[in-house]
Formats: sequence, C-alpha cells, structure tokens
Amino acid sequence: MASFTLHLPRDARPGDPGALERAEVVKDAFSWGAFFFTALWFFYHRCWIAGLLVLIAVVTLNGLMSVLDIYPLAAFVAQVLLCWLIGLEANSLRRWTLTRRGLPAFDVVSAPDQDEAEAKSYARWLARTAPLPRPAGPAVRPRPTGEPVLGLFPDPERFR
Repeated sequence: MASFTLHLPRDARPGDPGALERAEVVKDAFSWGAFFFTALWFFYHRCWIAGLLVLIAVVTLNGLMSVLDIYPLAAFVAQVLLCWLIGLEANSLRRWTLTRRGLPAFDVVSAPDQDEAEAKSYARWLARTAPLPRPAGPAVRPRPTGEPVLGLFPDPERFR
C-alpha cells in the first residue's frame, strides 16, 4: 500500500464538491517516470521550476564529466545515481509545486493504486462538514460547585 496526498484549493470548504474539480492526488513513492525521463516528467506535470533545475543539474553533470575526462563507466554510474535521486524526490517536488500554486495538501490516504486513492480521498472530503459557527453573545461561565480548586488557584468566587 502506498500513501497519497490530496491537494485542493486553499479556499476550499470541507465537503464542497466543487473543490474536487481542481483536486490533485500525488503518490508518495519513487517515480519511475522521473527516473527514466527526468526533466520531461516535470514539464509534463507542469512543474516548470523543478524541471528547469533538474535539466540544469543533468546538463551540468554531463558537462562536468566530459570536461574532467571521467572514465565512461564512472560517468554512467554518476548519471544513474542522479536519476535515482530525481526519481526519489520527484513527487516531493511536485507536492511543493502544487502548494506553491495554491493547492496545499488537505488529506493523506493509503491505497494500493491511484484510482482507489482518488475514490477514498474524494469520499473522505465529501463526508466532511463545515465546522458549526460559535454562538454569538456572552460566554457562559460554569456555576461553582463549592468544591475547592486544585492547584495554586484560590477557591472559586461566588456569583454576585
């Protein structure tokens, strides 16, 4: 079972079905797509800043390996390790991008696949209700029972 996060608009009210139109569900696991396609995966998911940084990192590593005349096997291992790091952090960078765009994480669910995670998280969102407003007016003070108060406080005062 994997963990998934539900991202909704910042101003979404609990239980509002209209908020689900812009909802995004992101898996919290290694991304094979980001491992194999690096920057293209980020651009596909509209993570422009993260994709640009990944593209710069890949090009810089390739340029550094050719300038330093590193043994080809070592350069290949370095590339694979960089792609592995990108695959590990891709979904975290996607969550960061969604939060920056105004879609923070509202819920976390565990599910075996994306479809079930969407169904669970949407059902949980729709089951929520908005908190009831507090009644306006003076605060109701409890009546003293005549028993002493524990701790350093004096005995409760009597109502006048």
